[in-house]
Amino acid sequence: MSRTGLVIWLLMPVVIVAALWTVIDRSRGKPDPVFMHTGGVGSVQPGAKVQPESLAQGFILVVEDKADKADESSPIYLASSHNGWNPADPKQRLTRRSDGRWQIVLPKPALDSRLAFKFTRGSWDNEELRQDGSTPDNKMLPLLDAAAIKPGEPPVIEFVVYKWKDQNPATPAAQGLNRYRQIKVAGGTLRRLQVVGGADPAMVREALVWLPPKYDAPVNQDQRYPVLYVQDGDQAFEQLPGLPGEWGMDEALVSGIGAGTVEPIIVVAIPNAGAGRTNEYLPIVAMDGVEPKGDRYVDFLIHEVKPRVERAFRVKPGAVNTGIGGFSLGAIIALHAATEHPEVFGKVLAESPPLAMNEPLAMRFFGVKAKWPFRVYVGIGTKEAGTDPKDAQTNVKYVDAVMAFAALLWNKGLNEGRSKVVVDPEGVHNEPSWARRLPAALEYLFPAREPSRPDDAR
Repeated sequence: MSRTGLVIWLLMPVVIVAALWTVIDRSRGKPDPVFMHTGGVGSVQPGAKVQPESLAQGFILVVEDKADKADESSPIYLASSHNGWNPADPKQRLTRRSDGRWQIVLPKPALDSRLAFKFTRGSWDNEELRQDGSTPDNKMLPLLDAAAIKPGEPPVIEFVVYKWKDQNPATPAAQGLNRYRQIKVAGGTLRRLQVVGGADPAMVREALVWLPPKYDAPVNQDQRYPVLYVQDGDQAFEQLPGLPGEWGMDEALVSGIGAGTVEPIIVVAIPNAGAGRTNEYLPIVAMDGVEPKGDRYVDFLIHEVKPRVERAFRVKPGAVNTGIGGFSLGAIIALHAATEHPEVFGKVLAESPPLAMNEPLAMRFFGVKAKWPFRVYVGIGTKEAGTDPKDAQTNVKYVDAVMAFAALLWNKGLNEGRSKVVVDPEGVHNEPSWARRLPAALEYLFPAREPSRPDDAR
C-alpha cells in the first residue's frame, strides 16, 4: 500500500473502515450463489455448476487407498479447515465399505466457507502423499454438474490416496526423533526450559530458549536482553520431517546481530500442543467443532512461561522489550495477546495471519480492540493458498484482508514508525517464505540502534 493510499485511509471516517471490515471480500471463499443448487433438474440452466458445500443434502466423500495401508486399527480421517486440521477427529473418521474403499457422509457445513482438506491415518506423521512421495497441497472440493444432482440425494465425490507418509523414510518415527535430541544452531546457545500448562493445564512442554552469542561471556554478565516469545517453536531452529523448511531463527539473528542491524535478543520458542494447537491459537469461534481456548493459552504465556524465563535468564524488563510472534494461527494468537495485554507484549511478529477466515471474522474481532502494542510487523504472500490457478481467488482474499488490517493499524495510531506490512509477491504459506522475510522483520522489531522513547520503562 502506498503512503498516499494510507493517508487517504487516515482521512476517512472510522465508520467507513468499520463497514469495510464487515463487507470486505464477502463473495470470496464461500459458496457462490450463482452456483447454488436450489431446485430440481428442470430449474437448472445447462452447464450450471454447484459447489458441494452449498448443498442442503450434504455430500459423500469416497477414498480409494491405493497403498492398502488403512485398516480398522489405522483408519482414514478427514483433516480440514472446518475441524481445525485435527488429523484424528473421531467425528471425521471414514468407514470402510464392502468394496474396500472408505467413505464419510458429510452434512452441509456450518461454516460459511469452502472446505480445504487432506486425508490422514490419525496423525500428520501419516498424512497422504502424492505418487512421487511428495506432500500434496490442500485439497478443495470440485464444482459439480448441477443437472446431475438429485434433490435430497448427497452426491458422491471420489478421491485416491496413492501413498502415506509412514511409507516415507523421512518421518519422525523412521528418524527416531526424541524430545531431548541435540539441535544444532548457527550460533549462540540453545537451552531447554520445561513449562506446564496451556489449554490443557497438565500439559508439559520443553520450550527452546536461544541465547545470543557471548551471552555467557564474563564481560556481559550484567547485560539484559529483549525477548521474543515464538509460537510453533518446534520449527524455529530446525526443519522437522515432512515440512519444507524451518524459520531459521538462529541463522537470521546470528547474521543480523553480526552485521550490527539487529539488537541481541533472547528467543523463547514454545512448542505447539499437537492436536490441540488450533484450540490454543484460536481466541474466537472460527472453525466448526473447535473450541477456542486462546485466552487460556495467553494466560499460560503470561503467568507460567514469562515468569519462568525471567527467573532463569537475564531479560530486559518492559513491554517495549518484549515481543510475541507466530505464523498462520500462531500469528492470530500473537496479535490477540498483544492487543489484550500491550502492557506485557509491546511488539508483534505476525506472519501469514488468516485474517479473512470465516467471512473476515478475525478482521471484525480485531477491529473493535481498544488497546494496541508499540510496534507490529505483518507479512503475507500473494500465493498463500497455493500456486495453482484455482487458488487465485483465495490468494486475493488473504491479501485483501491483510491490506484492510494495515489500514486499521494506521487508524489505531500505528503509523509508519509503529507498523509495517509486507506483501511478498512470491510468498506461499510455508516455512521457507517465513524464513525469507524473517531477517527484515527482526531488524524492524529489534533494530540495533533503537531511538530512546518515553515509554521504555513501560
